[in-house]
Amino acid sequence: MNFLLKVLITGLIAYLLPNILPGVKVADIKTAALFALVLALLNAIVKPVLVILTIPVTLVTLGLFLLVINAFMVLIAANFFKGVEVNGFWWALIFSILLSLGSSVLYSLVGGGKN
Repeated sequence: MNFLLKVLITGLIAYLLPNILPGVKVADIKTAALFALVLALLNAIVKPVLVILTIPVTLVTLGLFLLVINAFMVLIAANFFKGVEVNGFWWALIFSILLSLGSSVLYSLVGGGKN
């Protein structure tokens, strides 16, 4: 149930963020929810491999390279949908940061962190 709640919250934030980011477009709420699901699956399967492969770079950059990995996850997930458009790496980076922050705040407000 927590996974579904996290995906729905991420989808909602992904649907709302293009209103303030001109370089990102999401067609509708259904596309945003599916985008969030694909992003969650990529973060569960692909991201751990990338994190392990880039440990030296991550250490040198004091962990900031993880933001780059998050941006690439957004770009990869956006390629699965015609309704999601991210205009370049920098928009993906800003989008991923705001998506993470917004999802975390909204999830904590909803009370998803409680057991």
